[in-house]
Amino acid sequence: MFLAFREMRRTKVRFGLVMAAVGLLVFLILIQQTLQNGLLTAFVGAIRNQSSPVLVYSVDGRRNLQGSVITPPVEAAIASADGVGRAGRIGQGTFTAEIGGDQSDVALLGYESDGLGSPATLTAGRLPETDGEAVANEADAELGLAIGDTVTLEPGGLELTVVGQARDITLQATPTLFTTYDTYVAAVRSVNPDARDPLPNAIAVEPAPGTSEAQVVESINAADPDADALPRAEAADETPGVAQVRQSFQVIFLLYALVVPLVTGLFFLIITFQKAGALTLLHAVGAPSRRLVTALLVQVVVVMVAGIALGTALYAPLSVQRVGSIPLRFETGAVVFWSALLLVLGVLSSLFSARRVLRIDPVEATTGAGVSM
Repeated sequence: MFLAFREMRRTKVRFGLVMAAVGLLVFLILIQQTLQNGLLTAFVGAIRNQSSPVLVYSVDGRRNLQGSVITPPVEAAIASADGVGRAGRIGQGTFTAEIGGDQSDVALLGYESDGLGSPATLTAGRLPETDGEAVANEADAELGLAIGDTVTLEPGGLELTVVGQARDITLQATPTLFTTYDTYVAAVRSVNPDARDPLPNAIAVEPAPGTSEAQVVESINAADPDADALPRAEAADETPGVAQVRQSFQVIFLLYALVVPLVTGLFFLIITFQKAGALTLLHAVGAPSRRLVTALLVQVVVVMVAGIALGTALYAPLSVQRVGSIPLRFETGAVVFWSALLLVLGVLSSLFSARRVLRIDPVEATTGAGVSM
């Protein structure tokens, strides 16, 4: 311990730079993680955080909520499938609306019954009880979607009043409103008075008591070849574009996870070679190899912990900002996961330096050979 901290005090700039490098890499990793989660939530949060255990699309919709259309024969087959307890229609469309005095696109999602497509993450207010009421995403309150605010759909002038707020219920990175199915139908008619009643985009299903989600999914898919039933989480993950976004970010995370141990490992390896003479002399006068290795590992842990702390400190104020239409959130789980992973990788990368310290031959103090390869 004494050797480790004494050397770090003597070379503060050198160790400070490597701490800053690790901190910057940690900051970039955490920001990328938050951007990924924020982006995916902005696109499919309404699907992931609605209350129906199972969603049924049409096969032709390719698991895209707005692109799916459930015809009456398919709806009848779903309702009569074995293991189906309750079933309700879900309609979804994108409308132009006046929000907070400005015109903007808004995604409207209508459901028939509570528990079958209603928001599952209500944080304030209540669910819609009558037509013309809606629940908005809590992060969109500053846009004019706070409780009590009114949204006017254009053209047609249908007014919706926000009566509740829920967490992470956006769809397609657009301000999203959950409302009753009748209000959704009224919105379609308001925009296009000549339109017939719209067909539902999906059917929300609750398994009967004693029936698992997997069983009811299998039963519905067997009941009609045009039905594509999915559990809630899978429906969100299988939305077009989600897998591609995840794969792109995973490549970035893999590169970062490789860079951090390479930076720390190379730094301490160079340091070990530079102080080879001093290490050999210390070993020759009686300092055991274990003490020298312990000093090295202490330095590695201090550098990694300080770098992680610096990166987290830089990340914290930016993690609660908004990037365009995507609200960000401090990801505690990501901080813990990456802190533990990078600390382990950093220690493992220093084992090459520790191996060279263990190979010191005290006799070489008389020849000046130092640490051998």
